[in-house]
Amino acid sequence: MATQAVLFLLSSLCAQFLTGYGATLPEYPSQPLPLSGLLNNKAATSANGHGSAANFDGAGSAYDSQFLPTGSWEYDGLSFALPSSWDKNDDNVLANGQVLRLQKPTSVHELHFLYAGDGTGAPVLSVFTLNFADGSSHEVNLYAKNWWVWANVNRAAIVTPYHFEKTGKNLNATNIFQWSTSVPSESPVESITFPPKATSNRMHVFGLSITPSTTNTSGGPALAIRRARFTTRWEDIEGVRAQAVEVTLANLLPAFAISRNTSITTRHTVELVGSGIQTVTPGVINRLVPADQVRIDVFVTGSTANGNATIQIRDSSGNVVATSGEFPTSPLVDNYTPDADSLSMHETPSWWNAAKYGIFIHWGVYSTPAWAPPTSYAEWYDWDIRQPPNSSNPTWEHHLETYGKNVIYNDFIPDFTASKFNASAWVDLFDRAGAKYFVLVSKHHDGFALFDTGNTTNRNSVQFGPKRDLVAELFQTAKAEKPEMHRGTYYSMPEWFNPDFAKYGFGQWPGGLAHNAFNVSPALEPYTGRIDIDDYIDDLQLPQMIDLAVKYDTEIMWCDIGGPNKTLDFAATFYNHAMAQGRQVTMNDRCGFLPDFDTPEYATFGSIQTAKWESSEGMDPFSYGLNTATNADQYKNGTTIVQTLVDIVSKNGNFLLDIGPTAEGEIIAPMMNNLLDAGTWLDFAGDCVYDTEYWFPSSQDFNPPAGTEPPRFTTTPSTFCIVAFAQPVDGKVTINKRLPVLAEDEIVFLRPQGPTAPLTWNVDEKSGKLVIDVPESDVTAVDFAWPFQVRYKLA
Repeated sequence: MATQAVLFLLSSLCAQFLTGYGATLPEYPSQPLPLSGLLNNKAATSANGHGSAANFDGAGSAYDSQFLPTGSWEYDGLSFALPSSWDKNDDNVLANGQVLRLQKPTSVHELHFLYAGDGTGAPVLSVFTLNFADGSSHEVNLYAKNWWVWANVNRAAIVTPYHFEKTGKNLNATNIFQWSTSVPSESPVESITFPPKATSNRMHVFGLSITPSTTNTSGGPALAIRRARFTTRWEDIEGVRAQAVEVTLANLLPAFAISRNTSITTRHTVELVGSGIQTVTPGVINRLVPADQVRIDVFVTGSTANGNATIQIRDSSGNVVATSGEFPTSPLVDNYTPDADSLSMHETPSWWNAAKYGIFIHWGVYSTPAWAPPTSYAEWYDWDIRQPPNSSNPTWEHHLETYGKNVIYNDFIPDFTASKFNASAWVDLFDRAGAKYFVLVSKHHDGFALFDTGNTTNRNSVQFGPKRDLVAELFQTAKAEKPEMHRGTYYSMPEWFNPDFAKYGFGQWPGGLAHNAFNVSPALEPYTGRIDIDDYIDDLQLPQMIDLAVKYDTEIMWCDIGGPNKTLDFAATFYNHAMAQGRQVTMNDRCGFLPDFDTPEYATFGSIQTAKWESSEGMDPFSYGLNTATNADQYKNGTTIVQTLVDIVSKNGNFLLDIGPTAEGEIIAPMMNNLLDAGTWLDFAGDCVYDTEYWFPSSQDFNPPAGTEPPRFTTTPSTFCIVAFAQPVDGKVTINKRLPVLAEDEIVFLRPQGPTAPLTWNVDEKSGKLVIDVPESDVTAVDFAWPFQVRYKLA
């Protein structure tokens, strides 16, 4: 749709919306930006990669062009301009500080990237700079995923089954990704400056597109449907399995136009109508200001594979005030089958999206030596002792001095006793800490399982060590005593030294018996508990994973490392078993198949990620398993826990915070106390964390006082939260950004004794700066972070 036509429809809607006439919502506009003058890299080739000048990564590698779309291409309702052919000319922009000038300065609502990094590791920060007509600029932090990543599996806009390297095909799935970001719309964008040249993990842009703001600010809100997505999430509503349809509504006016006249300020409901479709529970919108978007769930029944539906928006009197065009429908999945087409539709359930905060538990044989040098994982003791097996290795040296050369890793098994393990005390601690779920390590890379592994192996806590089914004890106790707390299991796909894994071995997971680190005879160490099986994948990995799903009813399968697997078979069983019980479950990105969510490790994203993600970190600054070399004052304290959690939630993520119990099953005091400190804060401020959404324009303020962290923002349908990370000074909090706060809204401060009475606040009309007055006595009553809750006043 041409930009002028879009703006005409938007201005028409603005005039009609508030008068109650049935306006037609326009399509969400997107306008590809021409990159032809900047193209400087050839990413794709045909003919098996031979005789081509394609060199995507600087090492002669390339995509196979037959899997890449051409010409005008649409993804998630957005338009991109791709090459008409991938085999002839340069087809992407390798970032090198180029400047892309817009043909005409344009106020932009949202900027859309089609990109890939050319490394093979974790996402890498790439900074694009937007330059505005008023002389200001704004940095866009794109955390670029790389075109392929060993072990983890990514969801992507474009997926190819392999790519070419000089030595042949690399059979890892290879991707091009799409990411969108809000753009400050106070002034028109004149140009976009690409990141500077990098020597590794370079940024490649295949397409850019913008959604322009509408320039007509004379009417009401300028609404457009950003997306209407029929999900695989569902809720049991009065005995009916109702499907969640995620509807995102945008107000395309620029931010400086924020007022009650240009915003939705009364209760509006969103329904779907169509052949056979019935809205069971409508979505609710109470506030939508210019330059903002709101995401809601509408619960329906009766959707089909080939049907169409329209969206109706009703005002507080029940009148239809706007109607969309038709959207294709898709039904709920009744039965998952072990194939990519079926299983790729699965996604994180609503409970996981709302929970935000979980406890990770690394507990096993490695909890006996419980030692690692700084910056190392203590749970890797069995591997690290041999890397290398000499005095240059601090783990080797520690072992020799502490235990002597005749003690091997398997000798620690009897000392892993769990003698003080109290499942009831654990789940009570997790609850008091404010966590909504936990993930217990059921088996780490050493192959020692904490559950009954049946006829797959005897290398477990039922046969050795505690001689107890520790997973069952924790799960059964949680079900009985904390039924609202969700239960998950970590599971290592490979095992370091399992001889049955040798034929599948790779990298740091070679399989095969371990060589003694001190050359003590016999040179090869036994694999305690192993029994004869024919195949590691068929007879150990897959049956154990299915047992965790079916026998133990895990709700989160948190795999690690990936590698060879039969995850398609597992996932179908996992999802169908849970669905038959009326439960919804989820799986991470390390199981070797398309995930529900990504899992950065000891890292977080610096910008909003529209795809679900979960960051995991230990209470220890460097280790998940207990490390007795760590001092108590090094553990994450209440401030770090709370601020990390709020930061992650403001960017659409969950936080999985790890503890490492002792071999006896105790959670040491410094970890326990710091968890409880954070839980105390969540007791009175949890409404700004749980069941919230990220705020589309930004996760945080842009210009905090020098040397301080900016406040973070979260939203609900009826509130907006500002969580300050710096203690307010002189009884004032200042936010240097236009927020969805309108006259007559109330702002309260959340504190241990309950919310304050409404505070005094004001907004500078020209700059949009918000200043909140808060009594010093209230400020000093709160630790860690200072939460302010805006409560919308409905007109």
